[in-house]
Amino acid sequence: MGKVAVGGDNPIRIQSMTTSNTRDVVATVEQIMRLADYGCEIARVTVQGMKEADACEGIKNTLVQRGYDIPLVADIHFYPPAAMRVVDFVDKVRVNPGNFVDKRATFKTLTYDTASYQAELDRIEEKFSPLVEKCKKLKRSMRIGTNHGSLSDRIMNYYGDTPRGMVESAFEFLRVCIKMNYHDVIFSMKASNPIVMIEAYRLLVTEMMKEGWDYPLHLGVTEAGEGEDGRIKSAVGIGTLLLDGIGETIRVSLTEDPWEEIEPCKELISWASSYKERDPAPFQPVRAPKIAPPLHRDGSVLLYITQEQLKEPNFLDQIGCSALQKRKDAPDALIIEEWPGELPVMESIRRHNIGLITRTPGVAGTIWLQERKTFTPTSQSYALDVQPGEEIKGLDPQFVIFHGSTHQGRTFFAQGIDCPVILASEAPLIKASAEMGALLTDKCGDGLALPLSKRLFGFALLQASRMRTSRTEFISCPGCGRTLFNLQDVARRIREKTSHLPGVKIAIMGCIVNGPGEMADADFGYVGSKPGKIDLYVGKERVEADIDHAEADERLIELIKKHGRWIEPNVELVTI
Repeated sequence: MGKVAVGGDNPIRIQSMTTSNTRDVVATVEQIMRLADYGCEIARVTVQGMKEADACEGIKNTLVQRGYDIPLVADIHFYPPAAMRVVDFVDKVRVNPGNFVDKRATFKTLTYDTASYQAELDRIEEKFSPLVEKCKKLKRSMRIGTNHGSLSDRIMNYYGDTPRGMVESAFEFLRVCIKMNYHDVIFSMKASNPIVMIEAYRLLVTEMMKEGWDYPLHLGVTEAGEGEDGRIKSAVGIGTLLLDGIGETIRVSLTEDPWEEIEPCKELISWASSYKERDPAPFQPVRAPKIAPPLHRDGSVLLYITQEQLKEPNFLDQIGCSALQKRKDAPDALIIEEWPGELPVMESIRRHNIGLITRTPGVAGTIWLQERKTFTPTSQSYALDVQPGEEIKGLDPQFVIFHGSTHQGRTFFAQGIDCPVILASEAPLIKASAEMGALLTDKCGDGLALPLSKRLFGFALLQASRMRTSRTEFISCPGCGRTLFNLQDVARRIREKTSHLPGVKIAIMGCIVNGPGEMADADFGYVGSKPGKIDLYVGKERVEADIDHAEADERLIELIKKHGRWIEPNVELVTI
């Protein structure tokens, strides 16, 4: 697209999207130039109507005049005429197959027979083929970008709200392109749930291989959120697929300024490129390890602790506890290299049923952690530290702590591992999320062993991998020219007020493009409906409309209380 080649032997490209009003040519150009300066290689702008389409001519011309040849992509939802206009000015058009021809999903149950479904496909070809013909004539590329949150009623009734439905939604449009001999196409299969996203991309590749198709793919976890949580979710989804050899362009979608997305992309690409070869067929173990205390059945967090840390006055607070209470993000066990003796804090640790693991043998009430290479048979409960290449056949540890990369981990699990496996890492956030997340999402791992400083990261990674829930789950879009309120401020404010609700999922959407659909993966939704107005959702159902922006936060909290999901701050502490 433009002067940037995608796919084949070309490097993985970095994308982002502006948050300015596209009609504001000056502001949009400034954002794109800043993105390019940060290392973004492809920039997308929202085009919801003719005024935005026409503005893209000025945006493109100004960029060229300023010496920026970064490809410009127009993002289209609901309105094909805007696509027909803007394709004259941009390098690529992104169409959402869930709403380019179809109206916004109503989630009603509909029945299709073969004839009625074919009639729908004929309607897609009629509405979509003019854009394909024009893209072909002008040598413009196109992304067919499926979003889990905006599948059509037709797809959801015929295939379900599933990865299969996401793939078929894209294929409905691809078949029109192929029929017209147009192949400058790239796909995306985005979802806010990393597991759904991974499954959809893998299924897409499998189905393309069956057909003999080889189109490039753009990767991203949509509505990932902000801060560490957003980066962790994105690294889990994107990183897992990059190691599969899947993905030619990537975007880390954050509820932050667009240029903040670039560095995480660079880190992911650098990490993936460090592998000399990619594994096209990731190992999928069928495991049912016996999980016993101190491990947690939904995923464990073990923390490495020094003797000095144990003696610190605020140690209990550092691990999420007080003398009599512990939070849901307190660790399941502590790993102490050399046993320090019975310190005063040990009584509280045991009272909280937090396990104690040490390399010192023979300590009552502890698990003896041994190195595999120097293993000594024992009647004491023991765990094993295992390095890549080491086997554990014939041994019966309570659990294993594995130190190694994703590929090394997949090789380790190929032995047929029956005991729980805890993954250890001291890597930076993006690399650790990708390395361990790629294993956890494939059921290769039952928990994490981390330094004390990464306690909260451990719980966030387990939650991003859809294992253990210990905090409120936030689904928030990155914002674009459609956004109807200050998304960053609102997301931050709602997070501050509701982050203490473990197991509750809250979606914060700047507009209605993905709003109602993404409510399907959330318990409560906060969606901009018009300037100064907010709609509230419970699941996919809109329950309150046109709330004044100033009142919306408290109305959301009232809604959560009404459905019995609210707890007062600090009540999530578990009393011992």
